[in-house]
Amino acid sequence: MKRSNDSLQGFLHLLRALIREPSVVGVEDAFFRVLRRELEEFPVTITRYHGLLVAQGSEPESNYLSAHVDRHGLLCTGPREFQYAAFIAGNRGELNGDSISEQFMELIAGRFRGQRVQAHTPYAGSYLGQGTITESFICPRRKNLIFDIDGLDFLQPGTPISFVDRLREEDGQISAQLDNVVSVAILIEMIRRGFRGTAFFTAGEECGRSYRYVAEWFQRFDLKTQRLIVLDTSPFPTQEDLNAQEVVLRNRDSVAEFEPTVTDELREVCDQLKVTHRFKDEYVIELNKTREKQSSIGRTELGRLIDATSGDVTGTTLQLPTSSYHTQTETANLSSVEAVLKVLTRLTGASV
Repeated sequence: MKRSNDSLQGFLHLLRALIREPSVVGVEDAFFRVLRRELEEFPVTITRYHGLLVAQGSEPESNYLSAHVDRHGLLCTGPREFQYAAFIAGNRGELNGDSISEQFMELIAGRFRGQRVQAHTPYAGSYLGQGTITESFICPRRKNLIFDIDGLDFLQPGTPISFVDRLREEDGQISAQLDNVVSVAILIEMIRRGFRGTAFFTAGEECGRSYRYVAEWFQRFDLKTQRLIVLDTSPFPTQEDLNAQEVVLRNRDSVAEFEPTVTDELREVCDQLKVTHRFKDEYVIELNKTREKQSSIGRTELGRLIDATSGDVTGTTLQLPTSSYHTQTETANLSSVEAVLKVLTRLTGASV
């Protein structure tokens, strides 16, 4: 077994703890409280808004970083009825078919058989019980994943159900349901290392709502910026594709072009630090030249945010490459995690 760097042990301890906490998309209140407790250890000002937690350092307008707190899970929607939380009827208004999550729905439909799940109270996060997924299928009328679960027949509608998950570390890799919790852990680690700007932790990204909360925050204080860096994971189909780069950049998504000066600055930092990188939009466009069925370059929180604010809030993304996307075995290289932290530290002027 390949041991991870000593410098990442604190990060891994934090990530291991966060993964155990439920944060089903649309029902993130309990996780926000966990997050607040973690942040109270650091010299930052913490403010909670609807769908958003903000941590501000001593130079709040110097840089802006954003991470999503929600993860995929299920929601009880009726007697012994369980649906994929991101795509229930109340959330579908934000989705039109070109998001990566939607395109993955058919692919992942059969992956959940035998998966252990646990139910929690919606607000407090108190444990209610465990069950096992016996079947999952797409309902053509509701256009959503429907689950049969053994052991949770007593649940009431509105109860969130998360996947039982634990962090695994082996041969220089970590695996779990990493999206989006690994980005949260990276952002907290950046604050620990001395990040002095503003950090956003947003809810509802998996159902396409998180951009609204960030947009409203900037509008609330009549602020604009070109320096918002959104952290996320970026899926690749094979281990070889995963190993081809340490970090993933983007020029744009399917909604908007990102701020080119900040994207170039990020690329230059990667070059200075000898961090290998790939532009995801360029990768997908090249891949589509060899495919009959075209793939979307994806919609991101940042693209929606740029569009919603008419460019008053813009920036770029820094993404961690992973494989086995949206499963409990989503995998990332520890060298990539370390690379993301090095790039962000250099870009923002944080001191370890």
